[in-house]
Amino acid sequence: MININKVKTYSVKARYSKVGFRDFAQAPRGKLSFVGFYQSLPNILKAKEIRKVVEAICRAHKKKKAVIFMAGAHVIKCGLSPVVIELIKRKIITCIALNGAGIIHDFEIALLGRTSEDAAKALRRGAFGMARETADFINRAVQEGVREGLGLGNSVAQKISAAKLRHKELSILYQALRYKVGVCVFVATGTDIIHQHPSFDAALTGEGSWRDFQLLAENICALNSGGVVLNFGSAVILPEVFVKALNLARNLANPVKNFLTANFDMFYHYRPLHNIVTRPVEEGGEGYYIIGHHEIMLPFLAQAVIERL
Repeated sequence: MININKVKTYSVKARYSKVGFRDFAQAPRGKLSFVGFYQSLPNILKAKEIRKVVEAICRAHKKKKAVIFMAGAHVIKCGLSPVVIELIKRKIITCIALNGAGIIHDFEIALLGRTSEDAAKALRRGAFGMARETADFINRAVQEGVREGLGLGNSVAQKISAAKLRHKELSILYQALRYKVGVCVFVATGTDIIHQHPSFDAALTGEGSWRDFQLLAENICALNSGGVVLNFGSAVILPEVFVKALNLARNLANPVKNFLTANFDMFYHYRPLHNIVTRPVEEGGEGYYIIGHHEIMLPFLAQAVIERL
C-alpha cells in the first residue's frame, strides 16, 4: 500500500523557478510611447524571443553582417511595403528574397496603387490572372533583363525603375535597386498568374531565378558570426531555396554558422520549422518561430529595431 505520510518534500525556496516577478509585464498606463510599451512587455516566451531577434538585427547592422529578409507575397498584400522600404532605406536589410507572386503584387502596386484580385470569382469564368498589363510588363522585363545577364529580381527592378509608374515609390523592387540591396526572386513554374500568358518564357525565367540563387548563396556567406535571416510567410519555396543555398555556401568551404534565424507566420509549417529555424543553426546559432499576423508583427518588429538603433 502507498503510504502518503512518507512522501519526500523540499522547500519551494530552494527550488529553481522558470518565472519570476522581475520578468513580469508592466501594468498598462496612459500616454505610453512605443519604447515604453515595448519595455513593458513580459520577458517571457515569445516576447522574450522577439527581443532576442531585435537585438540580433541591431548587432548585425552595427557589425555589417547580412540581414536577409525573405517574404511571401502575402506580406505585400497586407500593405507592408512601406515598412520593408524603410528598412531598406536605413540599410538594415541587406538582401531580399521573394517568390514569383511577390514581384506581381509589387508591380501592380507601382502601376495602380492596388493589387489582389478576387480569385474565386474570376476562376469561375477562366479569367483568374489574365490581366494583360501585369503579364506583359513582367514577362518582357524578365526576357530583356536576363538576356542582358541580370537575375530575375534585378530584371524586374530595372524595368520598374525605367518606367513611368505613378506609385513607383511604393515598389520594394525599385527601392531595393535604388539603395543597392540585392533582390532574389524564386519561381516555381506554373505557380504564378503570368505563366498562363503567351509572353511567358520559361527558359529565361528559370535562368534568371538560377542567377538569383547564386546571389542568395553569396549573401548567405555574410551571415557567418552574427547575421540574421528573417522569413515572413513563405511556407515552402523560400525555406527550401534557403536551405539549399546555405548548403551550397558551406560546400564551397564558407564557414556559415553562429547566426540567428526567425520565422514569422500565422501557423506552424513543417518546412520553415526545419529549414529556417532548426537545421541551419545546429552548428551554432539560434532559431525562433513566432506566430502572429504579418500586418501586426512586421511593423512591430521594424519599429522595435529602429527605436533600438
